[in-house]
Amino acid sequence: MNNAWWQIRRELWENRSLYLAPIGACCVFLLAFVVPLSRLPRTIREAAALDPLHQRAAIAFPYDILGGLLMGVLMLVGAFYCLDALYGERRDRSMLFWKSLPVPDLTAVLAKASIPILFLPLVTWIVTLAAWIVMLVMSTLVLSPHPANVALLWQGVAIGPRSLLLLYHLLTVHSLYLAPIYGWLLLVSAWARRATFVWAFVPPVAIASMERLAFGTTFFAHLLLDRLGGNGMDAVVAHGTFPMDPHTHVTPIRFLLSPGLLGGLVIFSLCVMAAVRLRRDRSAI
Repeated sequence: MNNAWWQIRRELWENRSLYLAPIGACCVFLLAFVVPLSRLPRTIREAAALDPLHQRAAIAFPYDILGGLLMGVLMLVGAFYCLDALYGERRDRSMLFWKSLPVPDLTAVLAKASIPILFLPLVTWIVTLAAWIVMLVMSTLVLSPHPANVALLWQGVAIGPRSLLLLYHLLTVHSLYLAPIYGWLLLVSAWARRATFVWAFVPPVAIASMERLAFGTTFFAHLLLDRLGGNGMDAVVAHGTFPMDPHTHVTPIRFLLSPGLLGGLVIFSLCVMAAVRLRRDRSAI
């Protein structure tokens, strides 16, 4: 466990973009959020005339957009990190130093796999929650002359339930459900001698194209798209709403027992074991 902890700390030291990218995207969004803040009283007055469902959606729209933006940043950072995680240390020959230490290959690869699976979702959640609090404080100050509008704002945002649902969504969809994608990228990173991006994306595209030409079906393409979009999972079943909506209904037991999740975890495990074997056998480039 001590070796694993130090391996994770090493990854954080060497890859500052893991936390700087979401923080930077969040800062840019907050700057854009300040510009139309003077129109917030009118937005609240217009939302007060709507039914509760549309009222909540109108008030919390900027908060949902920020959450979606940082989810996209999480996926991009996780993908590029996995592609460089094992390839980079072979390219710059730092693996010659790291493999000289008494750290098993399994521990090293699992530490790298934990970054997109566990660390990035938690960082994204913390950054998003901090930004939501800043947005809520600024909005409250703007609406402070009208206490009724402040109460409507807090009721529509519901930052407590919204933050818990965001954490649940990140740990399910963007962590466990995307695990086979991250596992495949780690495998490519351990195997490819150059052009990891090409080797990661050309084979799936080639398989989908061959299936379409040979059988006239698009099963593999839809499987990948559903996995990337989280459409095949059963955790969030609120139709037409963001996963952070306070009235979203979640089914964690059904999600944990779903064939899509279990099959994905099997693929992830196989990819990680293959990456461990490749790291043991491959030399520096």
